[in-house]
Amino acid sequence: MEVSVIGCSQAKIGKTELAYRELGCFDPKGVSKAFSAKSRVCFSPSTRWRKAGIRFTLRAVQSEAVRSEKVAASSRISRSRDGVRLFVGLPLDSVSDCNTVNHARAIAAGLKALKLLGVEGVELPVWWGIVEKEAMGKYEWSGYLALAKMVQDAGLKLHVSLSFHASKRPKIPLPEWVSRIGESNPNIFFTDRAGQHYKECLSLAVDDLPVLDGRTPIQVYHEFCESFKSSFSPFMGSTLTGISMGLGPDGELRYPSHHMLTKSKQIPGVGEFQCYDKNMLGILKQHAEATGNPLWGLGGPHDVPTYDQSPNSNNFFRDNGGSWDSLYGDFFLSWYSNQLISHGNLLLSLAASTFSESAATVCGKIPLMHSWYKTRSHPSELTAGYYNTTTRDGYEVVAEMFARNSCKMILPGMDLSDEHQSRASLSSPELLLADIKKACRKHGVEVCGQNSSASMAPGGFQQIKKNLLGENIVDLFSYQRMGAYFFSPEHFPSFTQFVRSLNQPELHSDDLPEEEEETAHSLNVSSEASVHMQAV
Repeated sequence: MEVSVIGCSQAKIGKTELAYRELGCFDPKGVSKAFSAKSRVCFSPSTRWRKAGIRFTLRAVQSEAVRSEKVAASSRISRSRDGVRLFVGLPLDSVSDCNTVNHARAIAAGLKALKLLGVEGVELPVWWGIVEKEAMGKYEWSGYLALAKMVQDAGLKLHVSLSFHASKRPKIPLPEWVSRIGESNPNIFFTDRAGQHYKECLSLAVDDLPVLDGRTPIQVYHEFCESFKSSFSPFMGSTLTGISMGLGPDGELRYPSHHMLTKSKQIPGVGEFQCYDKNMLGILKQHAEATGNPLWGLGGPHDVPTYDQSPNSNNFFRDNGGSWDSLYGDFFLSWYSNQLISHGNLLLSLAASTFSESAATVCGKIPLMHSWYKTRSHPSELTAGYYNTTTRDGYEVVAEMFARNSCKMILPGMDLSDEHQSRASLSSPELLLADIKKACRKHGVEVCGQNSSASMAPGGFQQIKKNLLGENIVDLFSYQRMGAYFFSPEHFPSFTQFVRSLNQPELHSDDLPEEEEETAHSLNVSSEASVHMQAV
């Protein structure tokens, strides 16, 4: 099937079509189908913008003057948003495990649409399990370099997320050689009290242990970053302006405390502590003995709920009389949280030193564990490694650690509002987000925002605007993420209007597109302005 994007008539049009006038009547349906099926989508318009200098042309080569005008016009839009730069995440599986670019032509069309819309750049996940798949020190960057070139050619900026974890959907495993080591030594993975291993990232307890064929994970991560810096040096500081360092599950600085939750449940449980692999237990034992309480180092708390249970299902997290509010509770929670913060400090300092001369900003992501926030103990935060309760600020020390490494903090969930949370879960994403921002503001840490998911929470766009506008610590917002749904008619018009609403100046009537004659050979021309896409 072939779908064309043609010149836009100035006759009466509907709301959806109106949202695409800035894009030369860009047809998102075609791009959406190109992501999800073997369809072909073509850009073949002769739409021209009078003053902005943005136009599609049938000529194979554009003049440098027109190219410069196009970049300048789009830059004027992207810089008008009160200082908040807007990025869009590329698909998680943008590069296949064979190092080819997935949906290459669909992505190329999407990049052009984002550029015309005024988006500043895109975020690209770079997976450890794809780049260093076969053997330690054997790197294959070709697919990611090809994508970086596509982004550069589209005139967009690039933010890369170095992902040292695995993904279930789409399925992207850890490197094969790491998984083989894990089969013979499962203690390199996080473990819960039932002995279940979380095999989608390495336990922070092995950071400095030579468990990877004689190398430590920190050494392996450092060598990976050095190879990345060398391979992407032509893009550094010009196209590539930001690097996120993977810090744990889903790239976030946290324990995988909620990975066994039943997704069908409307009310999430509190999760479980992840301190039962041999190495974590060894560190806990040493710490307990050093503080004069050896019996406290035999394991984690015994009176805690299981993954799907509520705080009051057992004694530890109870508001009144819970063990969390005891001397033992303070001992364990402080140790558990400090291990996580030390791990984050190791990785962020590694990234900051590696990329210090690259002109790219280094970032790290923390989670928004907002369930049960309205209880005294904040159990979802405690099991994830954040010792934050009604009597203790757990984010001050985290923000201070980010500031010490001159790193920006990525905060997800900026589309979530208290209004749309289950009352029974005693959740408050808004209050938690405000607490974290307050800590960042105190320590001078700039914040980069993200939404929670591609499907967006109810009222999500308005909530994002509320979080962005007027917040001088929010530097960049990365919208997650490009794909079939992103360009679907159910979503893309809303996204387009969201972008235009972020303090974008009104377009002058002379900036509206005008229809030009279409030549008979327009559908056969393949040039810089004509994009032919075949989903792969």
